[in-house]
Amino acid sequence: DMVEIGLPFSDPLADGTTIQSSSTRALQNGMTSEKLFEQLSDVRKKIKIPLLIMGYFNPILQYGVEEFCERCEHIGIDGLIIPDLPLYEYERGYRSIFEAHGLYNIFLISPQTTEERIRAIDQASEGFIYMVSSSSTTGSQDGFGAEQQKYFKRVADMHLENPRIVGFGIKDANSFQAATTHAQGGIIGSAFIKSLEQNGVEGIPDFIKRIRYI
Repeated sequence: DMVEIGLPFSDPLADGTTIQSSSTRALQNGMTSEKLFEQLSDVRKKIKIPLLIMGYFNPILQYGVEEFCERCEHIGIDGLIIPDLPLYEYERGYRSIFEAHGLYNIFLISPQTTEERIRAIDQASEGFIYMVSSSSTTGSQDGFGAEQQKYFKRVADMHLENPRIVGFGIKDANSFQAATTHAQGGIIGSAFIKSLEQNGVEGIPDFIKRIRYI
């Protein structure tokens, strides 16, 4: 298990309406990178599982990449998921900073990613590879069809060094099982936010149980 913590951004291109709306509300309520770090300052007193921050590169760049990574290390963040940070730019300008602060950089692949690029990402990765289930935005699809299962199996048959975790489109036990037939895990964002809106924090245990068990 792990927890992905969202860093709100005004233009989250990879996210659907649910996460876009939650980001907008957070920004309207005054959320900033600094405030997020303040809220997470004592998180490791209670949380022992891996913690990742997912966000876009612009707020990190504005904060200062070195300073951002330093704060992550101090808090106990394990890695970052930055959809708009290309492999080339990471390798050329930022890998040494991430590694100096003990942070994994989690890369994304999609059905359109070539085998050559997938293998390059695998070589550059530690932690896991984030398999985007389709080219759509988060929360915008309903289940996984034959083409997506074919994609999951194609990547599994490449026998990559890093585990693969599927994201985009997982909302219940059936979609979780379908996503993990050829991968080691699933990432749930939009469905979790909808559950929070409907049931509050108290509903989290039941939500997790519904995902794990049919």
